[in-house]
Amino acid sequence: MTHCLVLVACPTRAPLDAALVERLARGHGGQLRWLATDAAAEIMLDDAPPHETLAGELAGEPVDWALLPAAGRKKKVLISDMDSTIIDIECIDELADMVGIKADVAAITERAMNGELDFGAALEARVALLAGVPETAIAEICAERLNLNPGARTLVRTMRAQGCLTLLVSGGFTAFTGYVAELAGFARHRGNRLEIAGGRLTGRVLPPILGADAKLASLRAAAAELGLGPEHCLAVGDGANDKPMLEAAGLAVAFRPHAVLRPAADLTLDHASLEGALYLQGYTAEQFVG
Repeated sequence: MTHCLVLVACPTRAPLDAALVERLARGHGGQLRWLATDAAAEIMLDDAPPHETLAGELAGEPVDWALLPAAGRKKKVLISDMDSTIIDIECIDELADMVGIKADVAAITERAMNGELDFGAALEARVALLAGVPETAIAEICAERLNLNPGARTLVRTMRAQGCLTLLVSGGFTAFTGYVAELAGFARHRGNRLEIAGGRLTGRVLPPILGADAKLASLRAAAAELGLGPEHCLAVGDGANDKPMLEAAGLAVAFRPHAVLRPAADLTLDHASLEGALYLQGYTAEQFVG
């Protein structure tokens, strides 16, 4: 079976070393193709070396890499987490900042994303602390604090231009997912629902709570809608509640992840932008839609 070694880097901070890539291709008898100058390359290998061998050769390099079967790399469904994945904040932590308790809520968020706490219980506990936050805080956060992570818009819009189904599925809130879905270009979005009364958050999440199981179910349903299996999906996330979704997907990408998610990922993006998920599928920079 032919395998593909994909290497991606951040071209502005630490460009992909051409000498390193060429040495890997020669050393393993592979066919090299550059996907983007300074940013991404792939090496086709008839005889793939052990993962440990490549890990040793790439140790200490500012490069994200993956070794995977060459066939079937381009996926038909993109499903992604939102907070700290598509966007650069945790929305619930920013809501907490409005009432001066960001540190307290962020500490719970961190433990939940590390898999140390039950997600649903942790969400309810955090939202309870937000009782009284004005509804206007949501629009303020969207306008002043929320930004897409590098490569997010390109990832979503490129896959959508290729005819893929794109879903934003978040353990966060629909108050934000709708805005982010439009900003990044997702066709659909799902999230949890905050209860609001009299223009203020009540401190309750309306049931049912969308967590890890719901994300997995969303992946399976999206694939089934197209008459496909989960192997045709690309899943992207950063925390513990993304793990079942990534484990089920045909391609799994972890973006600046918590340690608990790393074993589930085909590609861990510690250096490159979310465009790395496109290179993983064999897209070239010339095919990107911004």
